[in-house]
Amino acid sequence: MASDIKVPALGESVSEATVATWFKKVGDSVAQDEPIVELETDKVTLEVNAPEAGILSEIVAAEGTDVAVGDVIGRIGKGEGKAATPAEKDEEKAVPKAEKAEKVKAEGSAADSADSDGDEDGPAVLPTARKLIEEHGLDPQEIAGTGKDGRITKGDVQSHLEATGSGGADPAAKDERADEPAAKPESAKAPAAPAPKRDADERGEERVRMTRLRRRVAERLKEAQNTAAMLTTFNEADLGAVMALRKQYRDSFEKKHGVRLGFMSFFVKACVTALKEIPAVNAEIQGDEIVYKNYYDIGVAVGTPQGLVVPVLRDADKKSFGEIEAEINDLGLRARDGKLTMDELTGGTFTISNGGVYGSLLSTPILNPPQSGILGMHKIQDRAMVEGGQVVVRPMMYLAMSYDHRIVDGREAVTFLVRVKECIEDPQRIMLDM
Repeated sequence: MASDIKVPALGESVSEATVATWFKKVGDSVAQDEPIVELETDKVTLEVNAPEAGILSEIVAAEGTDVAVGDVIGRIGKGEGKAATPAEKDEEKAVPKAEKAEKVKAEGSAADSADSDGDEDGPAVLPTARKLIEEHGLDPQEIAGTGKDGRITKGDVQSHLEATGSGGADPAAKDERADEPAAKPESAKAPAAPAPKRDADERGEERVRMTRLRRRVAERLKEAQNTAAMLTTFNEADLGAVMALRKQYRDSFEKKHGVRLGFMSFFVKACVTALKEIPAVNAEIQGDEIVYKNYYDIGVAVGTPQGLVVPVLRDADKKSFGEIEAEINDLGLRARDGKLTMDELTGGTFTISNGGVYGSLLSTPILNPPQSGILGMHKIQDRAMVEGGQVVVRPMMYLAMSYDHRIVDGREAVTFLVRVKECIEDPQRIMLDM
């Protein structure tokens, strides 16, 4: 009798998913608890394991199909084949060089095809990374695997794309130098060859279905604009004191905590200080009631290849600088690899977005509903400022505070942003909880 493969519980408030990738084909042997299919929700991607060993006898929901919790998406039957051993699973997950060469050749890249010829032995590739490798026509032999036994993970592929100038960047996984956008690879600095001229009839279009995550981000951002009375107030902060503090304690901090001392921990602490003084910014509207939160769960917006996600730092007011930096770094890396859990993406009370890592000088961040406030950080730029009647050059950052005017008054929003500015310009305030 066949065993059903069902969509598992996806987490609070999530009832649907999209079948992203089948790791097996009909007729393939599977082992019990072996990852067999990847589902994409509006928050995270997750792998569904085989409920028992056997043969994949039927795929009910093809890739791209929307499914609900409890739906049957495939079946495992009792076949004559035996369940795959760990060694066989590794072999199945590996991307043969010859197979890759055929794909590249079909796409018209003779040079890449020639480089891919060889034996069929190659590094083991995890299922979540294999699709990305195929999409970009990469050679697994050129990618350094950091997984168990040298396996190539999704993060390894993304890191390779970044290093070669082909992929996106993750703001939370970088050094927190908001004044330094991602470094360009040497190949990107060379003058680009002129694009070949094309006749009008050669122009084309490509339609790509939006991922569930992208659709959900679009829905929530539009929801914020349609629902909240959103307004943005601006200020600027002198980062000189924070930069001097980082320089003074950078080595000792990294030696003790194992992570770099970045800017984000200062801003998280500054926001917590301001939230305690202006509780309306840490509240939300539920029906005809205002719910004031007596805890401080700070969301940190992270850009990933799949889209924007906002993992949450729980009880940020109780964490040290080292704990905050370590957790942000961990969340950023796992966000890039699609390894965040549903719990890590829900329940924030306030959000911080750092557009400075991309070089943004100024922006108006959109609220993350149902939250009533979001802080936008930007690029640090040397500017001429007047101090004591003298013109001096200072490292300045524009700050943007978007808020829901239904619950936060202008006076409260401005006061909040001024408190953040004061904490950043005089970091001792944070240490003394002032």
